[in-house]
Amino acid sequence: MFDSPCRVLDLEAAARCLRRGGVVIFPTETFYGLGCLAADAAAVGRIYQLKRRPVQRPLPLLAADAAQAGNVVRLEAAPPELVARFWPGPLTMIFEKTKIVPYGTTGGLETVAVRMPSHPAARAVIDAGGGYIAAPSANTSGRPSPTRAEHVAEDLDGRIEMIVDGGPVEIGVESTILDMTVTPPMILRPGAVTREMLEELIGEVAVDQTLLKADSRTAPKAPGMKYRHYAPKANLVVVEGEVEKVTAWIRETAATKQQEGKRVGIIATEETKESYPDGDVKVAGTRADEATIASSLYGILREFDGDGVDEIYSEAFASGGIGAAVMNRLLKAAGHQVIRIT
Repeated sequence: MFDSPCRVLDLEAAARCLRRGGVVIFPTETFYGLGCLAADAAAVGRIYQLKRRPVQRPLPLLAADAAQAGNVVRLEAAPPELVARFWPGPLTMIFEKTKIVPYGTTGGLETVAVRMPSHPAARAVIDAGGGYIAAPSANTSGRPSPTRAEHVAEDLDGRIEMIVDGGPVEIGVESTILDMTVTPPMILRPGAVTREMLEELIGEVAVDQTLLKADSRTAPKAPGMKYRHYAPKANLVVVEGEVEKVTAWIRETAATKQQEGKRVGIIATEETKESYPDGDVKVAGTRADEATIASSLYGILREFDGDGVDEIYSEAFASGGIGAAVMNRLLKAAGHQVIRIT
């Protein structure tokens, strides 16, 4: 047990922590990561234990630069212009692994996901770890990914050695995952790097259709992409339809639920917040810039946990651009519970 994890960026301390088989929590531009040496079987096992993550689910790798990424994956499968444009940044790519990566890190697979983050603290920690580390999100499996250091403490307090506190992250949803082992390359998880951005650079890009079908019997290729994930403690329902009809339905439903003695949370936008006189209303951002919604979504879900709400209703958002990532995470958090207002 660790009562007082370090919250200061001390590279020497981070390096010592990693070398002795410890884990370091640090910010990236997408979420706070939980990092260890990728080749340290005991440390990798500890990450699985901390996250309560099934060992069949592979851990992603973070690399300090393309040269280090080339040590752990067959990077030649990626068009150079793709690496040049989106690394460092919120794009994870799946390649065939090299022998240096143990199967205990990849869940027994011959492939592994790798990314080069842009956050300076993340790059410093990765350098301290020798140029590449294993680093999933620093939350217990199924919970919203942490976008602030205090979110990490909610899930892992007392069980971690070091937290590098870099304040709130910039993007707030996980990176895009692009599988480079298939033709055409396939998006397994939407993120800030959109399909349109990728196709502009490399041509046709497919999308794993199981991401869009809650009743599909085919498992998605990316871990955590099918079942309820990123979830708050309360039941969450997404409401789709024309904005005016959606706000009216949520407003009436919230009033009814409160009369029944239930505490209701509502995820609204700057444009709709005045539509809700009742309920615990949280503004996710503005529809004019859905990146603002992406950056606040997980924090809002965790705030509702602290508020002790019984039910949460969220407006649906646009499905283009980064809105695809927002809706993907929102639907996972809701277990694909959707009400369509016509």
